[in-house]
Amino acid sequence: MARGAKVVPNDPALYDDLADEWWRPRGAFAMLHWLAAARARLIPPAARPGAVLVDLGCGAGLLAPHISGKGYRHIGVDLSAAALRQAADHGVLAVRGDVATVPLRAGSADVVVAGEILEHVPDLARTVAQACALLRPGGLLVLDTLADTRLSRVLAISVAERLPGVPRGVHDPALLVDRSLLVRECARGGVPLRLRGIRPAALDLARWALRRRADVRMVSVPTTAVLFQGIGVKESRC
Repeated sequence: MARGAKVVPNDPALYDDLADEWWRPRGAFAMLHWLAAARARLIPPAARPGAVLVDLGCGAGLLAPHISGKGYRHIGVDLSAAALRQAADHGVLAVRGDVATVPLRAGSADVVVAGEILEHVPDLARTVAQACALLRPGGLLVLDTLADTRLSRVLAISVAERLPGVPRGVHDPALLVDRSLLVRECARGGVPLRLRGIRPAALDLARWALRRRADVRMVSVPTTAVLFQGIGVKESRC
């Protein structure tokens, strides 16, 4: 971004501008690597041959190495052509499209993942409905996102986006996720959702900053007021 250029919150063009950062472990998207690893820990091995995992907002496919060997056909959906090219290089079947209108058949997914995407969509209810519709009965929904709270706006935007190496304008405060609405919309789609708060492990983060550790583990916390995961299984009656 040129010096003095106006920052447009949640501008999709940012991801094309930063396309070279996706796979740099210490680049602008470093935390997305840590979150992808945490997300993958919630995904069990495929229960049947040909199982499909749909990765909404897949970016450059950061989830791919963490689920390799689990037996899924990994389909990634994103708007960024530059990111999708990198995802394809990592074994993801790349589909360019809007996560609210995915060009895949309803009930075709064994797992749907929505990692760090729900805080970027203009219509949360529509996107959640699409995620739930993609799941077959008994399918698993896994997500992580930022809560619509004052604490989250301060820590994840006001503070985080002023740290060295962190791009500005990644998030629009108006799009942070209402947890109650998220749970209601998932239930409407037949997926009872459980939430848990997470954060980077403090000691890992310190060692990473000192270049004594290659990555940072995400750990559970008793509040979902900032960063949280959600997990749920689609009910058979839906």
